[in-house]
Amino acid sequence: MSTSLFTRPEVIWFIIGLVLFLLELVIPGFVIFFFGVGAWITALLCLIADPGINLQGIVFAVTSVLSLLALRKMIQRKFFYDKHDHSEEVEDEFTGREAVAVTGFGPGKDGKVEFKGTSWKAESESEIKEGQIVIIIDKDNFKLKVEPKK
Repeated sequence: MSTSLFTRPEVIWFIIGLVLFLLELVIPGFVIFFFGVGAWITALLCLIADPGINLQGIVFAVTSVLSLLALRKMIQRKFFYDKHDHSEEVEDEFTGREAVAVTGFGPGKDGKVEFKGTSWKAESESEIKEGQIVIIIDKDNFKLKVEPKK
């Protein structure tokens, strides 16, 4: 009696893992990736042995959570920007440079500035008027902290 390829547990777990990896590209946060790892480890187990569905679920859950806890911070530090790691290259590209306010904004109200031909969200502790030249004092992810040019 032959079985369909798509009814084999290792294939099902492989496809689940692939879908989870693809979802990570669409839904950022770098968490779903580790559930994909857990699914692929479970697929490998199903390829080597013939565990029951309960053991498959346990292996998936345990390997997903353990890989998340053990590897997430290490991989993020290695491959992604850590906002507490202000390297001089990143600082020098923005800090101290001029930008132009696209909208008016001030304390408690975000606005937009144009820097190097790109519109950025911005915040300031001073009142900024549309068209005013500002100086970038810091960068926090995709938001620039600015002050009026003196």
